[in-house]
Amino acid sequence: MLTLIVCIFSAGILLFVEARLYSGLDRQLGLQVATIGKVYREEPDELKDLASEWGITLFRVDDAGGIREQTEAWQREGLSRALQPGDSASPLSWTASDGRRYRVHSYTGSSYRVAAALEEAPLRDTLWTLAVILALGIPFAAGLAVAGGYFLAGRVLAPVGAMAQKAREITAESLAKRLPVDNAQDEFGRLATVFNDTLSRLQDAFERLRRFTADASHELRTPLTAMRSVGEVALQNTLDTVAYRDVIGSMLEEVDRLTRLVESLLILTRADSGKLQLVAEDLDLGGLVGTVVDQLHVLADEKQQELTLRAPIRVPATGDAALIRLALMNLIHNAIKYTPTGGKITVEVNATGRRAMIEIRDTGPGIPVAHRDRIFDRFYRVDTSRSREEGGVGLGLAIARWAVEANGGQIELATDGTEGSLFRVILPARDDLSAADWDQRSPYELRKREAASS
Repeated sequence: MLTLIVCIFSAGILLFVEARLYSGLDRQLGLQVATIGKVYREEPDELKDLASEWGITLFRVDDAGGIREQTEAWQREGLSRALQPGDSASPLSWTASDGRRYRVHSYTGSSYRVAAALEEAPLRDTLWTLAVILALGIPFAAGLAVAGGYFLAGRVLAPVGAMAQKAREITAESLAKRLPVDNAQDEFGRLATVFNDTLSRLQDAFERLRRFTADASHELRTPLTAMRSVGEVALQNTLDTVAYRDVIGSMLEEVDRLTRLVESLLILTRADSGKLQLVAEDLDLGGLVGTVVDQLHVLADEKQQELTLRAPIRVPATGDAALIRLALMNLIHNAIKYTPTGGKITVEVNATGRRAMIEIRDTGPGIPVAHRDRIFDRFYRVDTSRSREEGGVGLGLAIARWAVEANGGQIELATDGTEGSLFRVILPARDDLSAADWDQRSPYELRKREAASS
């Protein structure tokens, strides 16, 4: 491209210089014609002295009687053949039989005609010299441009080579490495920064995957080890029927725990793959939460806890009922699990700013500030010293968060300065609701009042 530009530029220079040289030659030729005409009009006898005194060696003057005067050189070169009938509007170039080129111009007066010529050899020699210089300069300029471009490209693209070399060294086992960033403000620096950010996200994803795999392996191995231990002990000893029933019951408890763990892992796997299809429908959150509370009342009664639902108004929403029920089951079950005997769990369904809101408050030990950022991580437990029966495997809150977010909502661990924990679930409400729809009393609240009065 640069060579093409240089060629066009050189051709432009050559044409420009040629036009300027011919323009100068034509001015000189015009002056000669004017001088010859003046001498003819004023001193006709001095025409023969123009060659020696004025240096005008190629001219011819015609009048009514024929050729009045012409130089020997004009006659020798046969320049009369270059004259056109009448008056030429502008100078013309003419080539003689010997190859010489002349610039010829004529002027016709009232009774005479003056013609003069100048040889183009000096002009063409100048143009040829310039053309040779430009022709030799084009490859030199192209070579210089190639060398300079190669040098500059090497300097400019050096960060790319360094990034490529560093990128080849990065594997799944060395995701902590980063691409070099010489200047974060230029294009290569921004590109390297983007790649480093991507590597950071990949490293985080790999770490979470490793942690998830290790935790899942540990949680799967624990019940299997317990079943094997109980079975081996039972086989080594002769037991009566009651003891065997206890052994089988203990093994079935471990199988049940293992089944719940596998089901939770399958739910999270389907959630991560995005293959779980949501079935959105219109919901009455008060009734949905009431169903979950009724199912978990038996667990609260076993620990002599007070499980209360407050649903003063009808709260319509849109979402997948099964997923929302799954999230509420995990949240309320967690509250029952971690609230001590005789404690209190309150579930409140309300609306704020035309958004459906569910709050689950308990009087348990609460969650320390240091653990609140990771409480929704998979296999994360606040107190690792708790028994597995009491503390679970740490998947309930992760499943609850996914279920809520899959329905376009959000879940958060809030605090109001009181003891215990407060989980808040906010779900999007339907867009076609009027103010009257929000003012209706909750059907669950009405059924509860009817049951109390009867």
